[in-house]
Amino acid sequence: MSAPTTTRAEQGAMSHREILEALSGLLLVLFVAMSSATIVSTALPKIIGALNGSQTQYTWVVTASLLTATASTPIWGKLADLYSKKLLVQVAIIVFVLGSVVAGFSQSAGQLIAARAFQGIGMGGLQALVQVAIAAMIPPRERGRYNGYLGGVMALATVGGPLLGGVIVDTSWLGWRWCFFIGAPIAVVALVVLQRTLHLPVFRRDNVKIDYAGASLIAAGVSILLIWVSFVDSTFDWVSWQTFAMVGAGLALLAVAVWVESRAAEPVVPLQIVRQRTTALAILASLAVGMAMFGGSVFLGQYFQIGRGYSPTEAGLLTIPMMAGVLVSSTISGRMITKSGQIKPYIVTGTIVLVAGFAMLSVMDHETSLWYLGVGMALVGIGVGMSMQNLVLAVQNSVALKDIGAASSTIAFFRSLGGTIGVSVLGAVLAHRVTDSITSQLAAAGVPASPSGGGKTSSLNLAELPPTIQHIVRAAYGDATGHIFLISAGIAVVGVIAALLFRQITLRSTIDLAAARKADEAPVPAGR
Repeated sequence: MSAPTTTRAEQGAMSHREILEALSGLLLVLFVAMSSATIVSTALPKIIGALNGSQTQYTWVVTASLLTATASTPIWGKLADLYSKKLLVQVAIIVFVLGSVVAGFSQSAGQLIAARAFQGIGMGGLQALVQVAIAAMIPPRERGRYNGYLGGVMALATVGGPLLGGVIVDTSWLGWRWCFFIGAPIAVVALVVLQRTLHLPVFRRDNVKIDYAGASLIAAGVSILLIWVSFVDSTFDWVSWQTFAMVGAGLALLAVAVWVESRAAEPVVPLQIVRQRTTALAILASLAVGMAMFGGSVFLGQYFQIGRGYSPTEAGLLTIPMMAGVLVSSTISGRMITKSGQIKPYIVTGTIVLVAGFAMLSVMDHETSLWYLGVGMALVGIGVGMSMQNLVLAVQNSVALKDIGAASSTIAFFRSLGGTIGVSVLGAVLAHRVTDSITSQLAAAGVPASPSGGGKTSSLNLAELPPTIQHIVRAAYGDATGHIFLISAGIAVVGVIAALLFRQITLRSTIDLAAARKADEAPVPAGR
């Protein structure tokens, strides 16, 4: 008989009932964060139309929150290794809610972008801290089973969010502002539940040093590159002094950030963790999954409303196949991983299915049949469900409990970075192709391009356009969307390669890596 895998440190572990009680609050928090993005995804065409915003501003309403979430995620994760995880979750909720309320009162697209940037700081905390808290409660081997609950909440948020957002903007006595206000009461409930049920140990350390310099350099470098992506080829050329200045400055800041991180006492992104094979490969795969998770929901909602003429509510219903794929695949794969302890086969399968889904969507236009789109979206959802949470789980399995916050936030950071880059790049490509298409079609129809018809400021506000121009705008958006999914399929191939390079991973049955090592090294009693 082998030595037991439960050490003294593990004997105070939470029971299944206690875990479910605490998990209910954490899942509620996750629902608040994810639903805020998905509610907006179907409502954005009407929101930006009402605020007379442009396609670039449309993209930046999403990118702004993703950018600040990306930049703040490593800081939240590092703080979780040093201070109370429970308190940090509650602080992140408060920041998130304040940003949501301010966004609801926005009077212009610029104000909305600024409010979403502030909201993203709280979103970054919730993305990292929910994973950290779960890792501090549940051993990796058992976590696969609970990942099914995570997948269920993600599916509910991503299915219910667009539907709720559609209903809100289609209801005259509510209006789009309630897309931001509605999360406040849910967040209050989450705060109360967490206060009563979440009890995690606090590891206090002396001489704590937060690497604010590294965090600032990373945020600044990434921000400059994303701003460049949003404006290149529209405001200035690819080969121009602006391109050289912005790209050079961004890369220089990131290079200095790596230098600072290598010498910091408490680096925001610990390089020794990033250098590990499992973490490095998980980062590459997470970039692809991040693009799928954010890009898919953002641009599909726009495609169905502007390219096909469906209402926000109908657009939410039409994205159900993708969300159903996330729910089913994450639940089934999570239980199978808990049973077998093996994780690589599911990550590999998930990334391959993701590429297949993107490939199907890459040929879509404004007349593609809905059943074909449904199959493609379902494949994308299955791919995301089988890979996203499991990539985090693979990394958490390879680090000690004291580093769980930094490790979890590092993966969340790069996944969010992938989503931010994806939305920015794909949004820039979409805006460029739509503008060119509208301009050429207007010229062919003998209509002069103008701000009201050329797609520069109000092509998203279709109600204000003449019927002929409405048709041109719809065809332009419908036909251009497939191209961005072709780009996504190419990038997702990188995720497949990274997944194939994973070593075989057997999930441990202890919360802390040190406890697992002690159990493995314990001598077997004589005569057994």
